Amino acid sequence: MAPATASATAPLTPPFLSLPPSQFARLQPHAYLLAHLSPPASSNQPSVRANGRATSQFRITSANTGSLTHTNGSAVVRIGDTAAVCGVRAELLHTEDIASWSIAPASGGNAGSKRRKLTDPTLKPNEELGGEEEDDEDEDEDESQIQELNLLVPNLSLSTGCAPGFIPGAPPSALAQSLSHQILTLLHSTRLVRAEDLRVWYQPPSLGAEDLERHNESEQMDVDVQGGHSELPKNREIKAFWVLYIDVMIISLAGNPFDAAWTAVLAALRDTKLPKAWWDIDNEMVVCSDAVAEARKLSLRGMPIASSFCVFEADAAAGWRKVIVPDAEEERNIDESNRKGIQRRWILADPDGYEEGLSQERACLVVDKENGGRGKTVIVKMEKNGGWAVDSRELKQLVDVSAQRWDDLKRILDNC
Repeated sequence: MAPATASATAPLTPPFLSLPPSQFARLQPHAYLLAHLSPPASSNQPSVRANGRATSQFRITSANTGSLTHTNGSAVVRIGDTAAVCGVRAELLHTEDIASWSIAPASGGNAGSKRRKLTDPTLKPNEELGGEEEDDEDEDEDESQIQELNLLVPNLSLSTGCAPGFIPGAPPSALAQSLSHQILTLLHSTRLVRAEDLRVWYQPPSLGAEDLERHNESEQMDVDVQGGHSELPKNREIKAFWVLYIDVMIISLAGNPFDAAWTAVLAALRDTKLPKAWWDIDNEMVVCSDAVAEARKLSLRGMPIASSFCVFEADAAAGWRKVIVPDAEEERNIDESNRKGIQRRWILADPDGYEEGLSQERACLVVDKENGGRGKTVIVKMEKNGGWAVDSRELKQLVDVSAQRWDDLKRILDNC
């Protein structure tokens, strides 16, 4: 009998079960991200996110302006795989079509004083308000007039196919409505657009005695100018306003849509040009010039940049427990882990869609810098929701990260 072969007598080795990273990420998303942020000490691997970025690192950002030809200003902004397109369209709103415009002088109070200020160019600087309060009053007037007349109309939509959950024929989602409201609120709170840029003035000619007589002679009319007294100059009037319709479309959604949408709005407004417009007294209408060279850009107030963050916790159920009731024992465990150098929570800048689904607490900071970036950092807006893991010390660190993000985006927007 032939001897048995070695393969027949050797014990069978159980197969080694393993999952590719893509399947592991779908089956155990929290454990997959935690394995990247908190690798074993023996592995000698750095703490990185699943997408390879550091915790405070933003995705690659690009911007392009002037992409849409039938708008007054447009921009395309891409942050990672999230892309937003913004177009600004300007339309004229005549003051005769504003119901409250004709009764503004008779309404009394601040309305009458503001209307007088808008129609009386004879007022000298600091005459009506005095000193440093004039600039503040101008800003308050701009903000109130833009809000009351709805001169800025943003609208955000999520295109079909931008993410798996957005199908054809579906009504506007709650996310789209929330983002539209956030953009409108930020436009008003930052006072980004000046009301003066949106006004169309008319200055009636002021003819003195000699000018009036020379004008009448050219028209071959007999006019009696008594006593050499000239007519008093009439105040200039606002005949129309520019209304800016700001349409934003998210064409690709991969997390953090607000930063992409707001950056697209900011870039589009920086690119917006309004044609030269004046009041034609003969035809009683506003006429616009077709000359591109006569168009003027908006003089925006600063460049507020938004930076969003999310909080990822090692305990998958920690966020849900804290929504119901604060867990004192959990807080003690976190403090003990911090003393031992074991990190249990991470603040992730510019979260993608995968990270947003694993976090409960989020923060958004909008900052600006004075003197074109040479001055101090100003916090325009600070919003935090979903928990209380981020304290004041960590918020100060996020301000520094947001200030660096401001510098990076300024270079991108200046070169687009």
